[in-house]
This record gives sequence, structure tokens and C-alpha cells, in this order.
Amino acid sequence: MRVQCSNASSLVSVDAAPVKTRGAGPLLHCRPFLRRRARASSVAMSAAAGVAVKQVPTTKIDGQKTGTSGLRKKAKEFSSGNYLANWVQSLFNALPAEQKARRVSSRLSATELAGCASRARRTPLSTGTSRGVSPSRARASVQVGATLVLGGDGRWFNKEAAQIIIKLAAGNGVAKLLVGRDGFLCTPAASAVIRARKAAGGFIMSASHNPGGPDADWGIKYNSSAGEPAPEKLTDAIYGFTQSVSTLNVADIPDVDLTKVGSSRFGSFEVEIIDPVADYLALFRDQVFDFPMLRAFVSRSDFRMRFDALHAITGAYAKPILCDALGAPASSVVNDTPLEDFGGGHPDPNLTYAHDLVEFMYGPNGADFGAASDGDGDRNMILGKKFFVTPSDSVAIIAAYGQRCIPWLKGGVKGLARSMPTAAALDRVAKKMGVPFFETPTGWKFFGNLMDAGKCSVCGEESFGTGSDHVREKDGLWAVLAWLSILAYRNKDVPVGGKLVSVEQIAAEHWAEYGRNFFSRYDYEECSSADAGKMVDHIRGIVASAKPGDKFGAYTLALADDFAYTDPIDGSVATKQGLRFVFTDGSRIIFRLSGTGSSGATIRLYVEQYESDVSKQGVDAQQALAPLIKVALDLSKLQEFTGRDKPTVIT
Repeated sequence: MRVQCSNASSLVSVDAAPVKTRGAGPLLHCRPFLRRRARASSVAMSAAAGVAVKQVPTTKIDGQKTGTSGLRKKAKEFSSGNYLANWVQSLFNALPAEQKARRVSSRLSATELAGCASRARRTPLSTGTSRGVSPSRARASVQVGATLVLGGDGRWFNKEAAQIIIKLAAGNGVAKLLVGRDGFLCTPAASAVIRARKAAGGFIMSASHNPGGPDADWGIKYNSSAGEPAPEKLTDAIYGFTQSVSTLNVADIPDVDLTKVGSSRFGSFEVEIIDPVADYLALFRDQVFDFPMLRAFVSRSDFRMRFDALHAITGAYAKPILCDALGAPASSVVNDTPLEDFGGGHPDPNLTYAHDLVEFMYGPNGADFGAASDGDGDRNMILGKKFFVTPSDSVAIIAAYGQRCIPWLKGGVKGLARSMPTAAALDRVAKKMGVPFFETPTGWKFFGNLMDAGKCSVCGEESFGTGSDHVREKDGLWAVLAWLSILAYRNKDVPVGGKLVSVEQIAAEHWAEYGRNFFSRYDYEECSSADAGKMVDHIRGIVASAKPGDKFGAYTLALADDFAYTDPIDGSVATKQGLRFVFTDGSRIIFRLSGTGSSGATIRLYVEQYESDVSKQGVDAQQALAPLIKVALDLSKLQEFTGRDKPTVIT
């Protein structure tokens, strides 16, 4: 169906297949919705002075549990009824006191009070130690006087969603919204803007590396004042309010033109459309990287690079940064127009989905350096000529070189961290550098805690996420510029026309010094959740009965467990973070279910084997890991449980 929604300033059209309406009423961004609800609504206090706010009735929607990566569902579900509006209102209801410039309250409805009371573990969020809201203090905290940030990855429904969020922000007392032009802000840039502008937090509209379009995925998450993903205590509180929300505080204001930089005022509420690149570029140029060194290298006539934006959000950043600021030829950047469906592709920078780049880099005319980023710009893939750098090796090499060629790190590395499934290459760098090392669950929020405490400078995940403490998100373009900095540093004395030190040479030298961690990940996407759960239960049974010394093929078991993590900063405990089999030679097998998609389950199998013998380090990873992969598939009975005889993606 085609829904047309008009107001005084614009006409919004949304193409969508017929779907069952969720929540009360039709799409919230349709102004006729407000008029139809006028009889049931009362004009509330003007949360922003001079702005009429209508309290629009709604009904709770099940299934809005927010995870590490925010809330992810199919785009059709988010764009129907009040699905998005309910979640956003629940967020405003749940925001803790420490994120407010000043505070006012509006009494919750009886339904919302009951919903709060029904959820255990309720003590005030403002204490900083709880996971919920005390029913004795169950009043909706409103973001009066605060500045928030809003942007996203350019996927389908983002523009309409931005208008919904703007109206709810005004209706809940936000003083100012900083919105990326065209609704654009890559995830690390959003973190940078929050930090640079000292905002109270921000909304990021993205489903990360998942496909976009009316039949694909959509997502939203909230980042707090340090620019990091919301902590679990807040996401738990949001979920609690989604189970009881009954009123939406909607400002009666027109849609905002997102295409032009500048400010619009509605009473005391301000929406400022900002250049989505400016703050992010300034951070890189003025604090993080040596731009004169980078420009001298990137612009040299005997160096060629290719960056593939995959028609995702980094297309809006690549030319301003790589070409305009650093002097790379315009032809160095491809697929740089952000599209709502990412050109029909899957914006995941790996060997499978970034196949065009891989084919080019492995072809006869491949460039010296290749890179790609994902849907929201927080992931990266690094390639040399006919050479792939695993994310585990990438973060280790960046950490090893950082103090020599990245100004942000020249003052000293505070510590290094990786997610548990990531290969242990970084561990050896940390040991040699004599800095603290941390192994965390998957999820950038765990790194954020370490960074905020001054304990981590560089970190990474095997899922193509790499970053530093310049922001509180993984950062795809940061990794690209970090690698270009390493290349520039290694080639600073090589004359034009001389033999350049290559990506492959840098990796080989690193292996010779530290040893090589052969690593591969098998992804089995959109498996039956029930079948995946049965497989995990089967593996848990093996873990429970396994003991050191047990034989798994040619491998002798040292440890089998379900990884748990106690955060050294706040003492919080994360359990069931991945099933591990660690062997006496340092080899590992790990199984995890991923929650980054919107449907089904993704089974992830990780295998790792360490090799110190330089003569054996050049073997193809799949060949080196073949015996260990067989052990993993046999013990898990993956094919028997899922019916899958091969993975969707091999990294």
C-alpha cells in the first residue's frame, strides 16, 4: 500500500506492503493521525515553551527488547502503527537523571505504574547501580533543557523515522536536536558529535551491516553522553516502559527540512541540521591522525588505493576525507552514493559480501591498498594486493605501530582489549608492550567502560570492528586511516618509483615477530531459532561433562566453559557469552548465537590455531585450520541440527 501523510510544510509518502497495524492508530508521522486522536487527546503542558504537545493514546507492543546493538526488527514492522513511537517514548520515560540538563516530571498513568511495579529489581536509576525504576519514584523523567543528536545510515524509513523522533523529542522537553543533514550520521561520527557538542546523548537509526529496504531490516539505538551505547540498566528500563506505555507526548509541529544545514525554531525547541562530516573530520585532522603525513603518502603517484563504501553511509564521508582532505584521486572511492537499499547489496565488509572489491584487489590490476566499510560505518575490511588482513591481525598490527605513527596514541597506550571470540594476536602485543590487556564479551559497550576509566586505548572484534578511545564506537574509517598511517610511516623514506612496503609485508613481519594466529569464522545465517537452540543445548551438555585432558581428535582439552565476564570497572557480570573449547596448544573452538539480525538465528563458529614457526605461517588459513574445523563440526553436530552443509559466510 502507499500511505500519504500531509501537513503544513511537507508531504511524506511511504511505500510499504500491507501490514497489521501495531499500537494505537496509523503511522505517527501522518498528521491526520493527530487530528483523528484529538477527541481522545488533551493538550499537555508545553514541554518546550511555545509548542503545543498532544498526549496521544497508544497501546503496548510486545517484543521491543533492546539488546547490545539496540532494537532491530524488519523495516515493515518498525514503519507500522506506533511501533517506533512507542519505543522512543519509552526511552524518554526511562532516561536516567544523570543524562538530563534539568529535570521535570509528569505523573505516569496507572497502567505504566503497574508495569513498572511488575518488573523486579526496581531501584532508582539515578543511583547508577540498578537495572530498573522504583515504583515509589515512578515518574516520567523528561529531557527538558537537554541537547540530543539524531542521525543514521541512510536506509529506508530513516527520513520518516527522523520526523517521528523530532516530534517526540520536542514533546518530551528536549531543548535542541542536532540532526545530520539528510538524516545522515555514521555511527562513529554520531559518537564524535555527542562528545564534541557535549550532548546528553543521541539516537542512531541503523541496522548496522544488515540489508536495507522495505523488506529488509531497520534498527535504532541510543548512545549516552560519552558517545557510547546505552548501558544495560537503561536498555532494561526502556524495555520495562515498552510493556506499559500508554501515552505519546507528540509536539504539534511541522516536519523539518532535513536537506539544508541550518536551524529551525518552534517556540523554545530548536532543530539544527548539521554537516554530518564536519565534526568527525575535525577530530581526525586536528587530534587523531597526522594529516600532512597521510596526504604526502596518499597523493603520491606510485600509490593506488580503493575504498568501497558499498552504497552505505561512509559514501558520504569517503570523498570529503580521503579525496578532498588527503588528496586521493576521486577514482579511489567507489559505490559512494548512500542508497536506501544499499544498491540491493548486503553492506557487510567481508570476503563474501564485498566481493567486487575482493575480485578487484586479487585481480591483475589490484591496488596497493583496499578497504570497505559497512552500513553504518563502524566496521572495516582491510586488503593488500592479493592479500586479506583478518580483523584479529588488523587490530594487533595497529596496536603495535600506533605509538610510532598515530598522534592520538603517541602519548602512550593505556591498555588493549579484544572480544573473547577474537584471535589472541592482540594478547601478545599487549604482553610485549607491557600494558594491561582485557578479554571481554562481544559488544562495544564493554570496551566503552574500559575507555571511560582510562584503561583502554585500542580494541577490536573479529567481526570487523576496530577502534580507539577517540570515540566510543568502533570506527571503520579510523581503521582505514590507521592502516594508511602505518603504510605512510613505513614508506616515508621510499622514493617515488621505489619498491613500496606492502600490506602483506607488514603482516608477514608481524607474524615473524609475534607468531601467527590462524583464524576463521563460519556464519550460518537465518537458521531456525529452535534448531539453533537445540544445537547450543547439545554443546552445553558436552561442556558440562568435559574435563581437562579429554581428547577431541588430535587436540587435548585444557578448558571448556561458557564464557562469563565480570566488568572490572562497574562489577557487572555478563554470562553465557560463548561456548569455548580451549586446547593445550592454544587452539580454540567457540560457538555463539548472534543477535545482530532481525529474524532467525545466526550461528557463529570460530576456530583459531597459533603457529610460531615462520616457515609454516604462509599456509592458507583454511588449510591450516581444516583439522580443527572438522572437530568443531563433529562435536556440535551442526549439520544434523540445522540441515546446513555449508556456512553462509566464511571469514
